[in-house]
Amino acid sequence: MIFVFAIIVIIFMLFIYKAHRNTHEAVFHKVEVRCSGNDEDAIRILHLSDLHLENLSISPDYLYRKLKHEQIDLIALTGDLLDREKSIPKLAPYLTVLQKLNPAYGIYVVFGNHDYVLKEEQFHALKTMLAEHGCTVLQNEAKTMSVKGKTVNIIGIDDFCTGRSDLEKAYAHIKNGFNLVLTHDPNIVLHMCHYHFDYLLSGHFHGGQIHWPKPYHLVKMGRLVRMNMIKGYHELDGKPFYISEGLGQTGVNIRVGTKPEITLHTLSLTPLHQHEAEKAV
Repeated sequence: MIFVFAIIVIIFMLFIYKAHRNTHEAVFHKVEVRCSGNDEDAIRILHLSDLHLENLSISPDYLYRKLKHEQIDLIALTGDLLDREKSIPKLAPYLTVLQKLNPAYGIYVVFGNHDYVLKEEQFHALKTMLAEHGCTVLQNEAKTMSVKGKTVNIIGIDDFCTGRSDLEKAYAHIKNGFNLVLTHDPNIVLHMCHYHFDYLLSGHFHGGQIHWPKPYHLVKMGRLVRMNMIKGYHELDGKPFYISEGLGQTGVNIRVGTKPEITLHTLSLTPLHQHEAEKAV
């Protein structure tokens, strides 16, 4: 009996060790969406989500080595950066690295449910840290810019999970052009039938984090999970969106059946409705 118990303990410890090691190696995915091969009509967006600095095995140096040779136009951080005051200073080296990547059109940030665990003064300190490192924070608001001669609306929708999303406010002042939505909880797409987007970036699900044999624990996290949309590229009503598996972990610093994710998206800046019109000709 003691021998059997010892074997079980050893197997369990090896499992935990392997699950922890999985958090140290990020998968780098490159995604192309409706690209025609014409670089003049494309924007390259680095997408990082769910850093969870309390349980993050990917170092700033690792991130820089992985990305230093990539051409990056814009960086999107889609929430759950941290949830403890003591973690705020840990964010600075990551933001410094992102600045070193020289995104031509800046760094944009939306918040997730864990960020809102911070008390008011702590949350203000987080926003100050982001601003000091050149980040634009979007809370149900949009930033319009000209990218390669085309109008791009970067629309930041606040966290759906905690009831902070306000679609009407987020879309209030946008212009005709390409709509890029940044948000944390992808379940918001189920409520956007009357709000157009050409591409949406999100996170929140961590790819299940413990995705074995299936991520049953995610069922409580909304209807998208029951539709088997928990990671990667999807379309709903013809509109494309991406769910990042996240860079860090929550609860315990392990991953099973999933790894931290870094994603570089290359998007055609021709609006989605124009693509459809061209197909019909």
